[in-house]
This record gives sequence, C-alpha cells and structure tokens, in this order.
Amino acid sequence: MPSRPTVLVTRKLPDAVTERLLATYEARTNAEDRLYSAADLLAKAAGADALLPCPTDKLTAEVIDGLPESVRIISTFSVGHEHIDLGQARRRGIVVTNTPDVLTDATADIALLLILGAARRAHEGEVMVRQASWGAWTPTGMLGIHVTGKRLGILGMGRIGQAVAQRARSFNMTIHYSNRRRLPAELEHGANYHASADEMLPNCDFLSINTPATPETYHFLDARRIALLPDGAVVVNTARGTVVDDAALIAALKSGKLAAAGLDVFEGEPNINPAYRPLTNTFLLPHLGSATHETRNAMGFKCLDNLDVFFAGREPPNRIA
Repeated sequence: MPSRPTVLVTRKLPDAVTERLLATYEARTNAEDRLYSAADLLAKAAGADALLPCPTDKLTAEVIDGLPESVRIISTFSVGHEHIDLGQARRRGIVVTNTPDVLTDATADIALLLILGAARRAHEGEVMVRQASWGAWTPTGMLGIHVTGKRLGILGMGRIGQAVAQRARSFNMTIHYSNRRRLPAELEHGANYHASADEMLPNCDFLSINTPATPETYHFLDARRIALLPDGAVVVNTARGTVVDDAALIAALKSGKLAAAGLDVFEGEPNINPAYRPLTNTFLLPHLGSATHETRNAMGFKCLDNLDVFFAGREPPNRIA
C-alpha cells in the first residue's frame, strides 16, 4: 500500500474538492466526466483503497463482489444510497458513507420553486415571453393557483421535509405530514401528523414528496392515492422519481384531476417518460436539488471528511454500512 491511500473518483468533482483530494490522496480522477461502465469501474479500481462514486454509478451486488480486496471504503457523493447494494458491501466488509445534512437547504429551496412554478404556470409564461406570443394583458389571462394560505402535505418529514415546512410557513400554509414516526412537538411547529399517508392526502392542496426511495415507497403515489387528493391539487417531487407512478400521474394531469405538477426527479432519468414533455401543466427541472456551488462543495468535503477519518483509523461520522 502506498504512503497515501488511492481513491478512485468516478465523476468530475468541483475544483475546490478536487484540490483538497489531490493534496491528501493518490487520486484517480475523471476529468472528462465520462460515465463508467461496470467493467470500466472495476478495471480502474484495481489496487485502489477507496471509491468516491456518485448516484450515476450502479454499485450492484455483482459490481461490489468484483471489487478488489484493496477497496475498504465507499464514500458516495450523495445522501441517497439506492445505487449501492449495502447488504453486499457489508458482506464484503466494505464501509459505506454518505453526505447527509449539507444538501437539505438547497433541496428544500427547489421544492418551493416547484410549488410556485407549478402553481403559477411559470413554464407556460416563460415560453410565451421567449416565443413572443405574449399578448395584451387580460383579467382572465394565465390564471394560476394561489399558494398563500393553502394546505401543504409533506410525505416524509426528515431533514428536507422539515426544511420545506419551514419555508412553506412563510406563505402561511397549513402543514400536514406523514412519516414513519411522529416528530417531537418542538420539531412539529404545529404541523398536523397523520399516521397514514392515505389519511393525509385528502388534506393536501399541495403535496411535497420528500421520502427516500425504498422498496416500500416504489410507485407509492399511484392512481389509488392520487384519487385521494383533492381535485385540482398540485404534486411536487424532489425526492426520487421511483416514488411516483408516472403513468398514473400523467393521466391525472391530462384529466384535470391534478392541476399541475412540479418535478425535479424522474424514474429512469435522464430518459424520462416522454409523455411529460408536451404537458403544459408541468414544471420540470433536471434534478437540480443540490445543484449549487456551495452545496456540491460541501458534499465533496463531507466525502473527504469521511475518508480522512476512516484512514486515520476512526469510525466515519456518516457511515451507513
């Protein structure tokens, strides 16, 4: 083993993160930001002590099983970890860490952008301006949905869900939430808890999806649950695309059951369901939740913090496996 641990970095990281990485480790970087195939990743991991992957890297059981014995830690540049087979990592004795906390505010900001953009028909309005189809002002032109004072349901009241609720209170929204466990009163800030999501949904003029992707949440928002929402509700998703049944959501947007949707994440992204694209009542973003200079730097630094602590012989602060 060399004097400095060798880290395989699968994507191009922010410059400040790369600078710190190179000062501490023997780093195999990806300056071209090319997506590695499983075969590429395994070949490049030969002799490495650590992996620093991103959500675009599918570290399946087969890939993890194929990693060289030298790899002892995977420090993922993400808070989500559905791209990593944690069970296989545990069986191999490979430590896995993630980057919680630092992307909470940026993602919550995007959730509010989606709420406002979907409710106030921002996509349609921008197209009108850019395509010079904006006509004279009329009393009934481009009417959207008032946000202030409405009911916001939050599915998943973790760090990001709580940050969304904090921002929504600035619009005097009434907060309802469904979570695996009820929050302590000091964290609820008057929000209405529902032990069952089905019980919460009829109370949602707006629904913000902030739950992690798990087998239990796969296609959670399906046709049956959409039917429980009030007519004309707005759905926003900054969590994971797999939580939504695309076909059901698209049908509800076409029928008018839902007034609009604001989506930052999609199943199969970037190859999204093409039926979303022509829908004028959708406000669509390309997974921008954590995409600020400050947040991506903080995520990278947290990855390096976990590596630093691990190679110093201590327990990493953000270990998930």
